Amino acid sequence: MKIALITNSRIPSLTANSIQAMKIAQALMQLNHDVRMFAPKESPTPSYELLITHYGLRLAPRLELLPSIRQFKRFDFLYHAQRAAHKFQPDLIYTWLPQSAVIGLRLGYPVVLEMHADVAGRMGAWWLKQFWKTTGAKLMTVTTSALKSALERSTSLKFKKEALLIAPNGVELERYVNLPSPFEARHQLNLKQGLTVGFTGHIYPGRGADLLFELAKQMSNVNFLWVGGSPDLVEYWRNKLNEANATNVTMTGFVKHELIHLYQAASDLLLMPYSNSISASSGQDIAEVINPMKMFEYMASGRAIVCADLPAIREVLNAGNCVFVNAGNWELVIGDWKVEIERLLADESLRMKLGEQAKKDVAKFSWLKREEAILNMVKVRL
Repeated sequence: MKIALITNSRIPSLTANSIQAMKIAQALMQLNHDVRMFAPKESPTPSYELLITHYGLRLAPRLELLPSIRQFKRFDFLYHAQRAAHKFQPDLIYTWLPQSAVIGLRLGYPVVLEMHADVAGRMGAWWLKQFWKTTGAKLMTVTTSALKSALERSTSLKFKKEALLIAPNGVELERYVNLPSPFEARHQLNLKQGLTVGFTGHIYPGRGADLLFELAKQMSNVNFLWVGGSPDLVEYWRNKLNEANATNVTMTGFVKHELIHLYQAASDLLLMPYSNSISASSGQDIAEVINPMKMFEYMASGRAIVCADLPAIREVLNAGNCVFVNAGNWELVIGDWKVEIERLLADESLRMKLGEQAKKDVAKFSWLKREEAILNMVKVRL
């Protein structure tokens, strides 16, 4: 099929939405579809080579960046994107924007609408209601059943089962084949040897930066590896660590996505230190519905995972492939985190058991399998 992807993510950027959109584009191309991506123009159009290296891709779609003025709340982008997609003459419009989905349906196109968070405000709910009221071949995906419930609550709708698919995020499993041991990975990356606790991802509020900082201070005999984060936040935490004389933390800052798997492999265990409130890049609290891509990457790495116990996380992880710790303010839970981390670091066989089970369980969460399932449902709807 010819598939038009319409996203409001800035390309390229470091946001999870941006990465997810590009991984989906690649998976669709690997399934031999003709993919064109349309995104807001906020910087010069990146080269094909830049997209490949920035997102760690093997294939990148043809990208068209279109006019977008923030003061217009990107309604001008919706207009330009629909015109550009129509010119492409797609067989399917695949979008993360309810507005684009509604317009596409009204113009007679089959539509896939991906939802990753609850709608924002009355207008967000209104647009999603219009999607469900508009006739046509359509499918909506949600990353968790918790998100389905949240969206039904926000819109006062009961979604039709035949037009909805719970499709968790995924991982490029091929990148995690034959990973080196933690010792070998640390050697390849020129990292300090010794038991290492890793974390990869952004440092938004609720993502556990305070908890990581306190753990590093209290566990001075353990190496901590912190991968990612914007330059300003990395500088902030480096200064805090220096003030605390914490020399057991390696902060890398931004790392190209094509290397993330090697940094995860360099860890003996990996942390997901969420709190009960988690801010996305948009500022929205996503704790109720979270389905982080790094969860699947952690699982694929075959390393033991210590994770905050959130209901949405338990849709994928369980006591057989992860160690859960209560989520909450770091001052209240740090003792529990420290106990579980120390227990795992002292028990290599348990770390191996948890990691092996996680690696087995993640096999069904590849991007390719995800997109195959979505397109199979689309074909039924056509």
